[in-house]
Amino acid sequence: MIHDPKLVTLHLAGVFGLFAALGAICLGGAGKKSGTILHGVSLLLIVGVGFAMLQKPPMHQYWWMVKLGIWLFLGVAPALARKKAVPASVLLTLCLAGGIAAAWLGMTKPF
Repeated sequence: MIHDPKLVTLHLAGVFGLFAALGAICLGGAGKKSGTILHGVSLLLIVGVGFAMLQKPPMHQYWWMVKLGIWLFLGVAPALARKKAVPASVLLTLCLAGGIAAAWLGMTKPF
């Protein structure tokens, strides 16, 4: 399945924005509000463009559902950082691992 390069570029832009926002939020930079806004916009961009690339989710495959679970975890990550439920370094590591797992799932579609 070959995707439209414009959609892939938008999807990757959302991913870059998401991780930039997570870094700003977890590390407590000066622009926490801007980071939160960027986080929300990036999440919407990722899921919207992701479903546009799928066109119709393959219901017999489950990799995209796992990616949706990772997306939800990345969406909750700022709340975990704000409540200090998880140390910032551990949370960033988990978020990066989730991003790597989502990329691997999207490229290989293993199940």
